[in-house]
Parts: sequence; structure tokens; C-alpha cells
Amino acid sequence: MTADPVTVSPDTLVEDAATLMLDEAIGSLIVVDEDNDIRGILTSTDFVEIVKESKPKAQTTVERYMSTDVTTTTAQAPIEAVADLMLDEGIHHVPVVDDTEGVIGIISTTDLTAYVSTIQTPNPA
Repeated sequence: MTADPVTVSPDTLVEDAATLMLDEAIGSLIVVDEDNDIRGILTSTDFVEIVKESKPKAQTTVERYMSTDVTTTTAQAPIEAVADLMLDEGIHHVPVVDDTEGVIGIISTTDLTAYVSTIQTPNPA
């Protein structure tokens, strides 16, 4: 668990929320009221919808915003090594590349969660 998560109020502007997420290098903000009761959560995925719905549409290519220093792995890398790499670099997606075929896949934190949930049995309380 991450203690002391970053929170915002429901009236926070999305531009300010995006700046905060980038400054804090986090993928979500918990939305709370004045009593610190949870009202929602805003994630980096939500920003895809925000951009999609924005009017007028910006005519900006992805090249302007894409990361170019991309960390990759191979299909032969142990899953534990990929998980360590993601933690060490603070990233959530690692493209899987092959010397002859180029990009052949991607591993996300969601993939790691699914993997862990299938190999570990819950500890009875």
C-alpha cells in the first residue's frame, strides 16, 4: 500500500489534475470531499476520454507527446525481472521486442496482476 495518496477535490480543474499527476509521477488521484471522504478516482486512463471529448480537436501528432526513451524487454525475460524493471523505472508498460520481428507484444501492470492472481492462493485468515 502507498500511504498518504495524493488527493484532489471534486472542483479541481482537469488541467491542474494532469499537472499534479505528472509532477508527482502517479497514475491516479483520489477525489475527496472536505471531510476527506472518497468521492471518486481520476486515472491516467480517464485522460484518454478527456482528450477524445475535447472540442475543438487539436491537430497535434502523438510525436509531440510520446516518450522516446522506451524501456523494452524480450519474450525470454523472466516475469520477475520485468516486474523489477517496471518498479525500478517507475513504468507501467514494457514493449516486448524481438531482434527479427520488432515489436511482438507489451507487458502491463495489469498483465502482472493477472499473472500473480493465478499463481498465488489466498492465505486463509
